This record gives sequence, structure tokens and C-alpha cells, in this order.
Amino acid sequence: MDAHGRGQTDGADPADQWVLNPQTGDYELRLDGSAPTPAFPRQRSAPPAGTGTAPRAPAPGRRGHRPAPDPEDGPGPQDDRDAGRRKGKQPRRSGRRKALLWTGGVMGLVLVGGSAFAYYWYDRLYGNIGTVDIGDVGSDTALADGPANILVIGNDVRTGKGNEAYGDRDNVTGHADTTLLFHVAEDRSNATVVSIPRDLMTRIPDCDTRQSDGSTKTIPGSEGTTRFNESYGVEGRDPGCTMRTVEQLTGLDVDHFMMFDFNAVKTLSTAVGGVEVCLEKPLKDLDGGTKLDLPAGPSTVQGEQALSFLRNRHGLKNESDLDRIGMQQKFVASMLRRLKEDTLGSPSKMLDVADAATKSLTVDKGIGSPTKLLTLAKELGKIDLKNITLMMLPVIDNPDEPRPVTVVPDPVKAPQVFSMLQDDVSFTEVKKQQKKAKDKQEALLKGPRAEASAVRVDVLNGGGPQGAAQDTVGWLQNNEGVSRSSNQGNAPAKVARTQLVYAPDQADQARKLADLMGLPAAALKPGTEDAGATEPMTLTLGPDFKGAGVPVATPKKVDVPQSRADEKMCKG
Repeated sequence: MDAHGRGQTDGADPADQWVLNPQTGDYELRLDGSAPTPAFPRQRSAPPAGTGTAPRAPAPGRRGHRPAPDPEDGPGPQDDRDAGRRKGKQPRRSGRRKALLWTGGVMGLVLVGGSAFAYYWYDRLYGNIGTVDIGDVGSDTALADGPANILVIGNDVRTGKGNEAYGDRDNVTGHADTTLLFHVAEDRSNATVVSIPRDLMTRIPDCDTRQSDGSTKTIPGSEGTTRFNESYGVEGRDPGCTMRTVEQLTGLDVDHFMMFDFNAVKTLSTAVGGVEVCLEKPLKDLDGGTKLDLPAGPSTVQGEQALSFLRNRHGLKNESDLDRIGMQQKFVASMLRRLKEDTLGSPSKMLDVADAATKSLTVDKGIGSPTKLLTLAKELGKIDLKNITLMMLPVIDNPDEPRPVTVVPDPVKAPQVFSMLQDDVSFTEVKKQQKKAKDKQEALLKGPRAEASAVRVDVLNGGGPQGAAQDTVGWLQNNEGVSRSSNQGNAPAKVARTQLVYAPDQADQARKLADLMGLPAAALKPGTEDAGATEPMTLTLGPDFKGAGVPVATPKKVDVPQSRADEKMCKG
């Protein structure tokens, strides 16, 4: 998790991004790596002292080359800023010269262009960021086309001044404590933030981890189910193991992770000037370890107080971790508002936030540089706060425990939430996004249908009701004329939702079976190789399957507690 060297991730040293502006005679820092315009030819003859001169070619990512830069990021010829300089006027600040990266209220990143001061901050932030090589999981693109999923992991490591008050002083590695799944819609019109309880019982899969000597070590998964927080830090598991655990749990592809520790809460809340919270009644730490003492009504917390507030359970309804998650979500929403409404207008505050965030931040190599984080920030910044939904993963008490201390996914509501995220269905009223999702689904289901008698399918039970595979085969054969269906028993592993895997030349069969069973487009998983004349499709029934003849469809909404990022903790 050491901070990487300059130029190793982006493929270019920041020193090579200095450009001579012939209109002013000054060197300017080109942060986006774009090619210079004709009016601003790139010069390598006299960069600022100590920056180096050797050119470097862009390095390809794990899954392809970096995306082409936005030509609008660089200065254009004869623009307003140059005119201002020639007339001796103060140039206008450009929104493209600075950006704030906020994700789950735990990080901010600002890059400013021009002057040696900007280079100093770029170089400093670059050195702050820690990275982890998580192998083939995730994406090498900051934010590719389509929906994106970013995992924000709160590491509960107790190292650092003052953190020993929160217990487990021997915890030098940490576990996955506060974890947020940040789903960004394909059209960037909305986002959903799902909190995953640390005491959720789930299965942790085997995962490959990169060792310091460059080798790969496979960490065995859990035997049966175990607490979610053990997906990181136990037996040498890295954040990639947590990503794989979430992928298995939700059926979503996780693109990136961002991991922060206790110190991030303290430094970030201070950098933004405090975060407003609101209490129905006074809150005081009864144990006295953190000295938390807040009155009823609104308060502004920062530093040690902010961390104590987020870690506190006393005074909450059941004094449980689930109650604490609700308070944490309100804190996240409040910080998002502070960042967007207050910090954006103050360059000094933004630099403080950037420095504080990157010092406490560890990410995957796909976003392991300021320029890549800036690319991510541009996309996230497009989302209106009112269209960011916060919720906790629906859970119930663990039925296998006489006195439950852990939870399991709600067997009805959790699959509904996963299904909506998988189909990129908004939890807010964003008509453009909803129409796009519907059009995409209809396009996949358009085309010819085979006769029922020509459909070949193997049916497996991957989390549906007991006996679901046999019941489905009987229903298909006796009621729908799908005589070439067979029961293959239990699937090798459970799936998050029902899915039908088919080859390109079986598309007509897949559409027919989808019609018969009421499968949504998201359940259809096209393969890449054509099937033989006698090869069947594979239908795996998931927890969303309710019974033979009952349609499996993506819900348009789900009845779970939700909040919006623009809602204030104190009403009125």
C-alpha cells in the first residue's frame, strides 16, 4: 500500500506535462496529458528547474490504453484568460482548472493548473496517494462507459494518535468496517450509495493477491458464511478480496475501490470546516473514552469529535451497528453538501481537502494518480445531490443464531435492490435514465423466437426455493411444451439473481424462454461462442425466483428506508 513513484501509473512524469505559453512566456502545467494546441506548441527546451526533461510514452493499462483526453481541458488559442493577461486584468477562474472529488464523503481532490505553485501541489498529491495492485479484478479505466460501481472501504485500523480509544489496540491491519457501494448510473444522472453492514454473514470467495515480490498468492475463501468485515485483513486478504466478495453478494461488477482509515474522518472533517449534525436528544459517550458530548439540535463536528460521532452507538435506538449506519449516512450526506456548497468556492479549502484526503487514501492502480482521480471527479460532479440515494442493504437477524448478533440479507428485499442496481434502475425520479434502461431492455429482447419444442435448457438451483429446479422442469415440460429441458440439481455456487446463459446462435431460444418465464433482459447472459446442435442453454434459478410460472422481473421500486443527499439532518 505504499505510495507509488511518479509517472509509473499514468505513463508520464508530471514534469513532462509543462507547456510554454508563447503569449505570456510562462510555463503552464498540462494536468490532463492532452496534446498541445497549435497556438500553444509543447516545448521541452526549458522546463522549470528540477522537473526533468525526458519524454515518456503513455503506458497501456491492464485492459487497454488510457482513454483519449478531453480536448476542452487544455487552454484554447486566444481565449478570455489570455486576453485578460494582455490587458493586465485578473483572469477568470476556470471550472476546468480545478475539481473536487467526493465519494461517500470521505475524500476530496483538487488540482489547479498553471504556475510552480500548481506543480508543487500536483507533485505533493501524487506522492500522497497509496495504491494496491489487485490483479485482474476491477477496471483500468477511471470511469468507463456504462454504469460504474465504486467500493468505499472504511478500514478500522487503530493506528494513529488518539485512535487507541476505539478498542482493539492490537489491530494493526484492520478490517472492512464501514463499507459503501457507490453505484453511478450509466447516464450519470443519479447514483445510489448502499451501506453494507460489517456483521453481515456472507461467503468470502477465494482471491488472488499480489505479493511484494511480484508473485500471486491465492487466499482461500471462507468455509460457509462469515462476517463481511473479514473480507479484508484476515489471512492476508487485500481490498481486491473485498471487491470480489461484494461482486459475489450483489451480482455487480465492481470497478474500483477507495479505502480510508480513522484519520481520514478527522482530517477531512477539519479540512472542510466541520460537518453539521443534528440530534433529537443530547449525546454523550458514557464510557468516557472519546469525550463526545453534544447537545440536542444542530452541532458542527470536526476532527476527534467527528470520528467519535461516527463510532458512537450510545443513545441510539438499539445501540447497534445498524443504527450507527443510519447516523453515518446522514453524516455522509451532510459532508457532501458542505463540499459542494462551500468548499468548491474556496481554493484554499479545496487544497486542504485534497491534501487531507490523499494522505489517508489507498486506491487501486486503475485510479492511482491525481489525473485519473480528476477524470473520475468530473463524472461524479455531474450528479445532482437530490438524485443521490443513500440506503442500507436490507437485512434480517441471522435465523441460525438463538440470540442474533449478526445479520443476513433480507431474502426478498435484498435481491430486489441488487436487481435494480444490475439493471441500472434509478431509485430517484430521473425520467431520462428510466427511459434509457427500458429501451436497453426492449432492444435485447427484440428478435425472432424459437418454437417451445426447439428450446434446449438445463435448469439448476442457485438460491431459489428448495426443489425449484425440478418444479420448473416439470412446469416447462407439462405446461409449456419445452420437452428438451432437464433438471441438473444444485448449481456449483449460489447466484445473486436468476440468469440464463446462452450462445449467440441460441438467442431465439433465449427470447422464447424469457417470454415463457417472464425473465427480464438483465437475466439474459449472452456468450461468445456458438453452441453445438445438441448443447442446451443454462438456466440458474436465484433468490428472486418465486416459483414455476411466476414471472421474474426487475422491480421499479423497493420498499426500504432511503434518504437523499440533499436532505438536511435538521429540518426547518
